[in-house]
Amino acid sequence: MISLPAPTTPPSRVRPAIIVTIAAVVAVALAAVIGWTTLSGARALDVPLVPDAADGHLASAVSLGDEQYPAIARLDPALLEAMRAAEEAAGLDGIAFDITSGWRSAALQQRLFDDAVRTYASEEVARQYVAMPDRSHHVTGTAVDVGNLDAQLWLMEQGAAWGICQIYGNERWHFELATTPGGVCPDLLPDAAG
Repeated sequence: MISLPAPTTPPSRVRPAIIVTIAAVVAVALAAVIGWTTLSGARALDVPLVPDAADGHLASAVSLGDEQYPAIARLDPALLEAMRAAEEAAGLDGIAFDITSGWRSAALQQRLFDDAVRTYASEEVARQYVAMPDRSHHVTGTAVDVGNLDAQLWLMEQGAAWGICQIYGNERWHFELATTPGGVCPDLLPDAAG
């Protein structure tokens, strides 16, 4: 009689192991597909926005001539023209403008507000520093933030000649067109909450 060698793994154990492996691979693939589908609508869900230039985020300060950035290109044309004219005059005093923020998407503005709420643990306090998207002049392209302190001070003193005014007492960097060229700037609001 011929005897066959005994199998090293009983056949009843081979099938469940293969089935478990296949099921795991299918589950991972399905999770990846569901995750990818979910991420394609990330802003509608609670997935954090990663700001980029398309949303108006500036990784570093830029000039008013850097129109490849939506933060500059999507500024209100009247504000952009006034800022460029003021910058030319400031240049005669040896001062250059560096823009740290201009136009922002509503999604980016919401993220900034949400970050402020987390930072201050209060929506009321957050409103003093960051406007909601429906109230932000950055979202409409009618506000610009200037980073250079010398440029900020120059605009506070000279900006009204072009209609440019500081708006908030707690944000010396935030400027808007708020008067006619050569007019008088309105009184400062205490903060973004008004």
